Amino acid sequence: MINLKINNQQHQLEAPASMPLLWVLRDLLGLTGTKYGCGIGQCGACTVLLDGEPIRSCSLPVSAFEGKSIQTIEHFANSEKLHPVQKAWVEEDVAQCGYCQSGQIMAAIALLDKNSKPSEEDIQGAMNGHLCRCGTYPRIKKAIQKAANYE
Repeated sequence: MINLKINNQQHQLEAPASMPLLWVLRDLLGLTGTKYGCGIGQCGACTVLLDGEPIRSCSLPVSAFEGKSIQTIEHFANSEKLHPVQKAWVEEDVAQCGYCQSGQIMAAIALLDKNSKPSEEDIQGAMNGHLCRCGTYPRIKKAIQKAANYE
């Protein structure tokens, strides 16, 4: 049995200790907002927050996460009010196919939680390695800048 705290809820699951966190989220808990992209932690589609830090969930074993706080994109899903990053994403029309967007949003949230007024270099550094096949990088940067200016 593995005990996990995901989106502020405790879960006790039967899962192999070596099972990647991504598959626990998607297959065992039905949290499908976190996407499978490459399976080797290189594209960022599977990004979640671990104690506030962005990590790639596709290549790390679930056993490494006991006693830690995990947040997925579903944590920020509130039909009444969007997170400022989500609001900026919509306003800047960032998504095209949308496949990478949950990972991009999670990385942007982590950045703004640590640095409320990031420079272009800070944004570039935080988003480095998050791949977007549609090439919406300029809109992603603009959305992060916009979210940083919300009060």
